[in-house]
Amino acid sequence: MRVEAAERRELSDATVLRLPVYLGAARALARSGVSNVSSDALAAAAGVSPTMLRKDLSHLGSFGVRGVGYDTAALVEELVAALGCGETRPVVIVGMGRLGQAIASHGGFDGDGFEVVGLFDHDPQVVGTSLLGLTVQDVGRLPAAVADHGSRVIGVVATPASAAQSVADQLVSSGVGAILNFAATSLQVPASTDVRAVDLSSELRLLAYRSRLAATSAPGGAFA
Repeated sequence: MRVEAAERRELSDATVLRLPVYLGAARALARSGVSNVSSDALAAAAGVSPTMLRKDLSHLGSFGVRGVGYDTAALVEELVAALGCGETRPVVIVGMGRLGQAIASHGGFDGDGFEVVGLFDHDPQVVGTSLLGLTVQDVGRLPAAVADHGSRVIGVVATPASAAQSVADQLVSSGVGAILNFAATSLQVPASTDVRAVDLSSELRLLAYRSRLAATSAPGGAFA
């Protein structure tokens, strides 16, 4: 049974970030032979509340049957469609240090509709080396690589902060309209360019703050 389609509203960033989690949970359940799953069970597998899960899925259409739950196969199909996983988006990664290599080696790209099509660096000792069947190219080759794959390319910046703006400028001038930035600096780009920043230090600070807050809130806890 296919989930009933409905007019879809624009989703918030927070909702979009949770949808892949629901997709992963639904796929795992489907692989284990579960044909129907309750909102409580799916929410537990995704690590969210049942209320949040039902609200998020309601944006995509009419889901689930009271007393029966969600058809897992249909749910996977709808989530794949909503996230655009059915079409492959090319990805180029600039900066092939340890972080760039780790990102390139991520095993989940193919299943999520992404294909790494280019690796770039400026270091002569790195340019020409191979990783995952791709040869690392000089960053000066970016325009040609983007032209080969069109404006749907997503650029990943994995360079030191000092080089990130220059790389972003090259990505934008090459026609890239979406950038994932791992450098510890803000990028100045045109309003038409979509940038998502992944600041590892900020995430660690947030975790440290939350763990400290939890410790001081626990019985017997005290502020340092």
